[in-house]
Amino acid sequence: MKTKQLGLLSILTFTLVAASCTSGTKSTNEEATETEAVVEEPSISLTKAPDSPDFPLATLIKAGGPEIVEADSSFEVSFEFDVQNYELGVQTEDAATRGIANSGKGQHIHYIVNNGPYAAHYMPGVNGTLDAGNYTVLAFLSRSYHESVKSADAYHIENMVVGDVEPAPADLSAPHLFYSRPKGTYSGADTEKVMLDFYLLNTTIDEAGNKVKATINGNEFMISEWAPHYIEGLPMGENTIKLELIDSVGNAIPGPFNMVERTITLSE
Repeated sequence: MKTKQLGLLSILTFTLVAASCTSGTKSTNEEATETEAVVEEPSISLTKAPDSPDFPLATLIKAGGPEIVEADSSFEVSFEFDVQNYELGVQTEDAATRGIANSGKGQHIHYIVNNGPYAAHYMPGVNGTLDAGNYTVLAFLSRSYHESVKSADAYHIENMVVGDVEPAPADLSAPHLFYSRPKGTYSGADTEKVMLDFYLLNTTIDEAGNKVKATINGNEFMISEWAPHYIEGLPMGENTIKLELIDSVGNAIPGPFNMVERTITLSE
């Protein structure tokens, strides 16, 4: 009888130990599965874009305007430009190999009012609707993939008073930063590399002097060369880009346009 009890006790002990081991193995597997399920956010990088075709003699000259016509409670505003040594409406020669978003309509003019989102114009005539107010208008030549032409005469800027308001012109001799790209919604292959580009007036940037600080989804990057850059690693959905013109010690440079934030969207 005693022998039988000892046997039963041994079996019970073995069963408990086996169950304990099995339970421990399951817990380890579950932990491994949970660890494998963690997906890290892609890291965001910002790198200078490769050189693009240069247009050192390209010019954008105002030929007429602004013509301001009142229409109900707003105003129709139009400009005419004379474009020389640059062809609107054609593809920039390396557009097919850049691997970034490109306009099928070709080279164009970026038309920016008070540092708002640009409007692309593929003919020398530019027009838009504005409310009464004070405005600073910047127009510059753009490659077909929306990279600005940064040669000395490829832009036009002026202050403009629309309607019956007290003039309050911006100081056009002061340093200014204008946001250009990225803009809007990107999909498919265009989401892999997104171009960042901006326009500078009355300032230079370099390692020892002024810089542009780009904050992309909370990640800060210092830009010390006026050149387009590629953003890679952006997640699908909404992404926020903020640009700031700062001095050599990191202080904001005063100006109405020197800090701007935009949201873009990436979709499959």
